Amino acid sequence: MNARWNILYRGPLSSCNYGCRYCPFAKKRNTPAELREDVLKLGRFVEWVEAQAPREFGVLFTPWGEALIHRAYREALLRLGEMPHVRRVAIQTNLACQLDWLGAAERGTVALWCTFHPTETSAAKFAAKIHRLRALGIRHSVGAVGVKEHLPVIEELRSLLPEDTYLWVNALKGKPRYYGQEHIDFLSAIDPLFPINLRQHASRGKACSAGHTSFTVDGDGVARRCHFIETPIGNIHDPDFPSRLAPRPCSKVICGCHLGYVHLEELGLQQVFGDGLLERIPDGFSRAAGSS
Repeated sequence: MNARWNILYRGPLSSCNYGCRYCPFAKKRNTPAELREDVLKLGRFVEWVEAQAPREFGVLFTPWGEALIHRAYREALLRLGEMPHVRRVAIQTNLACQLDWLGAAERGTVALWCTFHPTETSAAKFAAKIHRLRALGIRHSVGAVGVKEHLPVIEELRSLLPEDTYLWVNALKGKPRYYGQEHIDFLSAIDPLFPINLRQHASRGKACSAGHTSFTVDGDGVARRCHFIETPIGNIHDPDFPSRLAPRPCSKVICGCHLGYVHLEELGLQQVFGDGLLERIPDGFSRAAGSS
């Protein structure tokens, strides 16, 4: 059996119902025509994955904005989750949607990467949805951006979550020396992997699984090594596409986003996350969904 392919899919959707000040897609709306185009391209991608059986797949949707408020994405997760050769399908979400539809989801296959936005909802309301996911048996991680003024509410969220739910924190890297040591210590106590996210990893010339067993796909089927390298490696709809995938060193000087550096082999994070790689659950936190 060939190696499992982990695909990060990002179609043309670029709208969000939230207004976070650090996000370029805050409160942006796509036109009806743009949304119809996105649905068509999403459907073509799902059909392509279905046609690739028996090759094993993992799929992570990484939309520019919020996708689960759109029915097509909810249906895509359910449909992919039912495919025997899809071992995991996950999506990044602000969890603003209703959750009842997940009652029909394949347990252990469908997973959510849930981001808490303190300016848009309360820790109590967000935590209540996490407990609902737990009751439904849906795998999930929880996280937030480490904005310093949000640290008290991130701490509040941590107190409201089950102890074995992984709470990741993305470092705000746009400002040099943004964090003092006290902030780093505080956030590292919440997320033991925060020091890794805080760094800009030197990556040029280093071994990376991106472009080999992991790659990104856009709405037109164009595949790239990762979200941070623009050069295409092929199109998934071309018959010779599998031959375009191969081990190759990273061409970027640095890699500072989890979606990229998690594939750098020297960091060993694929072993740290194991089966929870796509939904960002380290192996030690694998009980986060469905346990009592």
